Amino acid sequence: MSERTHTSTKRQLHLAAHFPGVNNTTVWADPRSRSQIDFASFEHLARTAERGLFDFFFLAEGLRLREHKGRIHDLDVVGRPESLTVLTALAAVTERLGLAGTVNVTFNEPYELARRLSSLDHLSAGRAAWNVVTSSDAFTGENFRRGGYLDRADRYTRAAEFVRTARELWDSWTPQGEPRPFAHQGQHFDIEGEFTLPRSPQGHPVVIQAGDSPEGREFAASAADVVFTRHGTLEAGRDFYADVKGRLAKYGREPDDLKIMPGVTFVLGDTAADAQERAAEIRRQQVSPQNAILALEQVWGVDLSSYDPDGPLPDIDPDPGSTLVQGRVKITNALEIAEKWRALSRAKGLSIRQTVIETTTRQSFVGTPEAVAAELEEFVATGAADGFILVPHLTPGGLDDFVDRVVPLLQERGVYRTEYQGATLRSHLGLREPLWKG
Repeated sequence: MSERTHTSTKRQLHLAAHFPGVNNTTVWADPRSRSQIDFASFEHLARTAERGLFDFFFLAEGLRLREHKGRIHDLDVVGRPESLTVLTALAAVTERLGLAGTVNVTFNEPYELARRLSSLDHLSAGRAAWNVVTSSDAFTGENFRRGGYLDRADRYTRAAEFVRTARELWDSWTPQGEPRPFAHQGQHFDIEGEFTLPRSPQGHPVVIQAGDSPEGREFAASAADVVFTRHGTLEAGRDFYADVKGRLAKYGREPDDLKIMPGVTFVLGDTAADAQERAAEIRRQQVSPQNAILALEQVWGVDLSSYDPDGPLPDIDPDPGSTLVQGRVKITNALEIAEKWRALSRAKGLSIRQTVIETTTRQSFVGTPEAVAAELEEFVATGAADGFILVPHLTPGGLDDFVDRVVPLLQERGVYRTEYQGATLRSHLGLREPLWKG
C-alpha cells in the first residue's frame, strides 16, 4: 500500500540508513566501532535497517581519496569497495530493503551506468536507487582520461541530460519485453544502439539528488524522486521543503512525486539530561584536538599546526586560492565563515576545538526515545520533511538503538509502517511507477 492510499489520517514518515564514514560524524575510537570495508559491516547495518522496515540503505562514494597538506585525509576510508558492487551483494542477504548508491555522472557514461543500475534493479527485484552526483574538481578528474575539463556551470546540464538519457535507455524495451533501438543526440551525449536489459521491476531505479544550489534544486524538481538534504532544523527544513515542492508543478509533477529526506543524526538517552550528556561526549570524540585543527585548516586554507586547539582562533584571514585541501567541496565563502566563527568564539569564550564542536557536529535529534519520535513526527506533520536519512556515529551498530527504541514508538503513534506493503523501493516510498515513454 503506498503513501497515496494509506488509510491513516496522519502523514507517514520515511526512514533510510546511511552507512557512516568519510566524514566527521563517525567516532573511530569507540571500542564498538568495526571495519569500514568488511562486508560484515555493510550486512549488519542493512539487516538492522530492514528489521526496522526502512525504505532504503544509502551508500556514499568518492572517486579519489581526499588530501590535506599533500597527505591522505585522516577521516577518509581507504580501501572501501565500489558502491554498486556492495549493494549487489546486499541484495542477496536482504529481501525488501531498498539499495541506494552514489554514482558520479561527470566521470561515467549513460549506457554503462544505466546497465549497471538496471542490473541491480533486476537482481534485487526492484529495489535499486541511484544518488546522482556531479564533480567539477580537476583533482578528482586526474583519475580519468577527461581530467577536470567540466566547468562548474555545466555540471547540472550534463547531469540532467545524463538522467534523461538513462531513462531513455530504460524505456527502450517495451513493458512486454520487446527490445527496440535507442538514439539520443544532445549537448553532452550522442549515442545509439540497443540496450541489453529489459525494463526493470520498478520501471526505473529511484533517482536521488543531494544538491542545494538553485541549479541543484531545479534539477531535483525536474528529475529526482528523492532529495537528500542537509536542512536539519525545523525552520530551515520548512523553507527548503516549500521551495523545492513549489517547483514541481511546472514540470507536471505533484508534491508526492518527490520525497524530501534530510540527513540527520541522533542520540538517545533514558532522560533528556542523559541524552544531552551523551551527545556532548560524542561531539568531543568526533572532534579530537587534531581534528579541530584539521577542520580549521579546511576553512582557512593555510597550515595552522602551530596553533593550540585549546587556544583562540587565528586572527589571520583565510586564503581563498588555497590548494591545501584537495578533493573536498570547495568553500567559496571562507572569509564569511571565519568571521562567523570568530564572533561565536568571542561571544561564548570558546577555544578552537570548542568552536569546531559548536559549529560542525551538533546532533539533529537528542533526547529520550519518546521525545525523538515526537520530534520526527512534527517535522513530517508540519511540512519540513517527508522522512529522514539517519547517519549513525558508529559502524556498524549505530542504528541498533534507534530500531529497537524509536521505531516501535513511531508505529504506536500511527506514523510508520508495521510491515512492508510492497516489494519494490517505489512502493515503500509511495512513488508511482514511471510511465513507459518508448
